[in-house]
Amino acid sequence: MYDPLTHSHPGRGSAYPDSYWASGVTPMPVPALQGDRQTEVAVIGGGYTGLSCAYELAAKHAIQPIVLEANRLGWGCSGRNAGFVLNGSGRLSFSQMEQKWGSATSQGIYQEYRAGIDRVSELIHTGQITCDKTPGGYLKVAHQPRLVRQLKAQADLMQRRYQDPVRFIDTLELQRDYIKGAEAYGALLFPYCFGIHPLKLALGYADLARQAGAGLYESSPVLDWQKEGQRHRLTTPTGSVLADKVVIASNGYTLNRFHPTVDHRHFPVLSSVIVTEPLNEQQLLACGIKPGLMVMDTRALKYYYRLLPDNRILFGGRGAIAGKEANHPTYRQRLLKALCNGLPQLDGIGVDYFWSGWVSVSLDDYPRICQADEQGSIFYSMGYCGSGVSFASQAGKRLAERVAGMNSPALPFFQSPLPKFPLARWRRMGLWGFYHWGRFRDWL
Repeated sequence: MYDPLTHSHPGRGSAYPDSYWASGVTPMPVPALQGDRQTEVAVIGGGYTGLSCAYELAAKHAIQPIVLEANRLGWGCSGRNAGFVLNGSGRLSFSQMEQKWGSATSQGIYQEYRAGIDRVSELIHTGQITCDKTPGGYLKVAHQPRLVRQLKAQADLMQRRYQDPVRFIDTLELQRDYIKGAEAYGALLFPYCFGIHPLKLALGYADLARQAGAGLYESSPVLDWQKEGQRHRLTTPTGSVLADKVVIASNGYTLNRFHPTVDHRHFPVLSSVIVTEPLNEQQLLACGIKPGLMVMDTRALKYYYRLLPDNRILFGGRGAIAGKEANHPTYRQRLLKALCNGLPQLDGIGVDYFWSGWVSVSLDDYPRICQADEQGSIFYSMGYCGSGVSFASQAGKRLAERVAGMNSPALPFFQSPLPKFPLARWRRMGLWGFYHWGRFRDWL
C-alpha cells in the first residue's frame, strides 16, 4: 500500500481499493493532463478539500482552477472513510479549547464545525448528489462505567455554553432503544449528525466542480514543482501547469518530502475498516442497533461503527504502523475480535471487505487552513486527525475565500501554519509507543 513516509511517488492512475464503497460505484471518466496549461489556481488533490475548493472558486469567485489528482478522484481518504458527518476535526475537546483559547474563540470554533455539517448538506442538495445520506445521529458511547460521568459533564457543557441539542442517554435507554452492546454504559447522542457513502459524495463534489467550470485531471501526480518568476510550474507525467497560485489539498496522502511549506508538518496514520456480511433478522434483533446510527467509543484508541443501509456492520479502528503491513490479516482479525467483544451477538459473522486509509495528524491536535508563503501564492489545509468529512468540505470553501483575497474568521485554524514535528524521522517509533500505551490504558 502507498505510504507517504516511505514512497517517493503517490502512484499514477491507481484503482480504488477493494472496499465496500468502491464495489458499488462506476468511476467518473476523467482524463490525464496533456500538454502545457496555464491557470490562475492549481489545486493538488482530488478529494473533499480540493474538489470543494475548486467548486467554490469556479462557482463563487469566477476563477476556473485546474485540479490535479495523482490517481482517481476520491482515491484517498475521501473515498475510504466511514462516512460519518460529525462536528469538528482535530483531537481537542471543547473544554480543552476553552482552556487554550477562551470561551469566545471556542464558540466560534463550534459555529465553524456546525457550518461544516450544514455545508455537506448544502452541497448534496445543490448537486442532487445521491450518496445514501442517512439520518440517525451519532452516539459517543462510554465503553466503561467510570467514563459515564465524563459524558454527563460534556453534555452539560455543550448544552449550557453552545446550546447544542446533544442528549445524555443512560444505560437502560441505550440498551433498550439504540444498541444492545456489551461495552455500552451510557452515551451522548448528537442528533444532527448523519451518514453518507463517502466515495459517492466525493464524485458528487467532482461533478459540481466540473459543471461550475473547474478542470479536473486524474492520473496526474505532481512530479516536480519549480518557481518561474512569481508563478509555479507543476510538472506531471504527461503535461505541466503554470499557475499563479497553488492549493495543496492532499492531506494525509501528502508525500513526506513534497514542498517546504508542508514537509514534516503532519503525520499520516493508518485507520482500517472491515465490513461484515449482511446481518440476518435474528442478528439485527439481538444487536438492537438503530438504523442510521453511527457509534464511536471513548477508548484512547477508538473504535467506530455503523449499520449500513443493506444491514452490514462497518467497523473501524487504528491499523498497522506502516503501509507495507496495512493488508496483513492480523489487523482484519483484530477489528473483527473488537467488534465481537462489543457485540457478542455477532460471534462467527463473516467479513466481506477490509481496507485501510491514511489519516493526517497534526502535532498540536488541530488542523490548519492557511496561506503558506508571504507572497500569498501557496495555500494548504491539512491535519484533520480523522474527523474530516464535514471539516474538509468547509475547509475547501475557506481555502477558496483566502485564494480570492477574502479574510478568514478569527479562529486558530487560520492564524498559523502547522508546526513541524521535531525528530520527524522517529514519528513512527513514537506512534508504536502510543499504541502500546493506549492499549494498556484501555485494558485498565
